[in-house]
Amino acid sequence: MEEGCSCLYSRMASRFSIGLLILLAIVLLMVRVLYVIYRCGKPLPKGASQSFTTLIVLGSGGHTAEMLSLLSVLRKDRFTPRFYIAAATDNMSLQKARSFEDSVAEKPAVKEASSQFMQIYRSREVGQSYVTSVWTTIVAIVHALWLMIRIRPQVILCNGPGTCIPLCVIAFVFKVLGIRWSSIFYVESVARVKKLSLSGLLLYKLRIADQFFVQWPQLQKKYPRAHYVGCLM
Repeated sequence: MEEGCSCLYSRMASRFSIGLLILLAIVLLMVRVLYVIYRCGKPLPKGASQSFTTLIVLGSGGHTAEMLSLLSVLRKDRFTPRFYIAAATDNMSLQKARSFEDSVAEKPAVKEASSQFMQIYRSREVGQSYVTSVWTTIVAIVHALWLMIRIRPQVILCNGPGTCIPLCVIAFVFKVLGIRWSSIFYVESVARVKKLSLSGLLLYKLRIADQFFVQWPQLQKKYPRAHYVGCLM
């Protein structure tokens, strides 16, 4: 009888210890998440790198034109090397990015060293069924994770394409886990006058973006954590 009670007590103590460890891990994780959210948007410490590995997410249509317009006013020596990423089916955006880099590069050797061009799988193509999109979403997430591990960006620039979501989420997870700190700068498209795009809304509500910029004053009033910068085009 005593042996049975002792065994039962031992099992209960073991389960309690495991439960306590799990609870402690959850609390520590939540504290880390809150710390990352608090740190997001803070200026870089003194002595930070003079140049930043930069990931630039391109999108079809006007997204790429707006992004290249933004890049034209950035200091290229500060944001280098630059990695351009577009959807696997979006060859036009990468062609525009290559043309942009050709126009700003002073020497061919510098051009090769300062910029690279990559593609990423889409989670779901237009018209694709939701059943088959489950598999493609998994593939897209794994591919995004591989790209983030390979690039390890210090700065991420994006302005609305859905391909930026898995990349930004992975970057946030890396921050929480202490793997890599990537500052995410999101610039909402000038076409968004009254409400945010789905990508922008997710990054804003989840507090994933370090800095969130809008190009219309009414958007800033509706989303007070955003910064109004005027029309950039």
